[in-house]
Amino acid sequence: MKDYAYYPGCSLKGNAKHYEESILPVFKELGFALEELEDWNCCGATAYFAVDDRMAAAICGRNLALAEKEGKDILAPCAGCYLTLRKSNQYLANGSEEAQKILAVLKDVDCEYHGQVKVKHPLEVLIQDVGLKTIQAKVQNPLVGLKVACYYGCQLVRPFTEFDDPDYPVTLDQVMAAIGATPVEYSAKTKCCGGSLTGTIEEVGTQLNYVLLKEAKRKEADVIVTICPLCQFNLEIIQNKVAHKFKEKFDIPVLYFSQLMGLAFGLNKYELGFKRSIIPLSPLWEKIQRGG
Repeated sequence: MKDYAYYPGCSLKGNAKHYEESILPVFKELGFALEELEDWNCCGATAYFAVDDRMAAAICGRNLALAEKEGKDILAPCAGCYLTLRKSNQYLANGSEEAQKILAVLKDVDCEYHGQVKVKHPLEVLIQDVGLKTIQAKVQNPLVGLKVACYYGCQLVRPFTEFDDPDYPVTLDQVMAAIGATPVEYSAKTKCCGGSLTGTIEEVGTQLNYVLLKEAKRKEADVIVTICPLCQFNLEIIQNKVAHKFKEKFDIPVLYFSQLMGLAFGLNKYELGFKRSIIPLSPLWEKIQRGG
C-alpha cells in the first residue's frame, strides 16, 4: 500500500476529533500506517481564497512542500482542507507570475516545492487504492438493515471530479454497501448545508439544513453519514433549532463514514468517537443489533 502524509487540519484536532479517532484505526486495519504530516499548518479554510488567493496558496504551499520533502502524497479527510490544498496545488502549477513569486518565497524559507505532491481524500483512496472487495473482506459485523443517507456536501466532488460524479456521486454509497449497510436514494447528497451561515445568517443555515434532514427522514434513513466536519457539525448541532422553527423533530444521528466502517470491521466502538455524538445513538445500536 502507498504511504500518505496524514493532514488532519484544524477540525480533526477539535470539533471533529471523532473523525480522526475512526479514520486512523480504519486505515490501519486496511494496511495504511498513517503518519501525521510533521509541523503542518492551517490550510486557511476555503474562505481564505476569497480574501487573498495569493496568501491562501502560500500557506497551503508550505504543507505541500513539507509532504514533498517526505516523499509522500497528502491524505486530507476534511473536505474543506482537501479542496483548499487541491486548489493551491493547481494555483502553484499554473506558471503565473504570482505563482512563481510564491514558489520563490517558499524556497527562501526552506520550503521549496516542485509540484510533485497529489492531494487525496480518504474516500478516493478507498475506491482507487484499496477497492471494494478488500473492504468487504475486512467486514466482521455487516451492518445489515441499517439505512444510511450518504451526504457528500458541496466541496468533495466540485470542482475536482476525477473520482466521482459532481452532481450525483456514488462512491460513499458503494463503500457503505460494501460494509453491509443500505444506502437510500438521497437526492440531497450534494446540496449545501450552508457552511458558516449557521453562525452568521442563521435563518438561511437553518433552512438549508432542514432540507437535508427532511429528505433523510422522508427516505427513512436511520443515520446520515458524511465526509465533512463542517457538514457533520451543522447537521447535528442545528436539529434542535430546526425542530423549534419547523415544528418537526428529527433526532437523526450524523456520523462519519469511518465510524461505521470501524463498526463493521469489528473495531471497539468505544474507541471510534461515538461518545462525541450529540444525538442519542441507542436506536442505532438497537437497529444494528437486530440486523434491521
